[in-house]
Amino acid sequence: MFKDAVFEITKERRHSYERIKYELTNAPVLILPDLELPFKLYIDAAYCQGLGAALHQRQIVDDEPREGVIFDISRKLKDSKARYGATQTEFLYLVWALERLHLSG
Repeated sequence: MFKDAVFEITKERRHSYERIKYELTNAPVLILPDLELPFKLYIDAAYCQGLGAALHQRQIVDDEPREGVIFDISRKLKDSKARYGATQTEFLYLVWALERLHLSG
């Protein structure tokens, strides 16, 4: 924001703030995995910046289906790998994420 900018607290902004506050204080941050249910792996590589992945699972919570985060990882790309193309970077991260999410046993 600019130094002299006026920030007006509207009803819509107040509602958005309250919604965010509610979600952050009431929803579980991480859920325990249910090995009987399928998993979803979301990955994203920010061009020349870093990598991120999240392992999700859809479970029934309070009689409603809800997708929750089981595991979340990220890392900064090294200079040598920051020059990779988009496809190479996404594949690099897919391999990196799967190696870290592997369960032994």
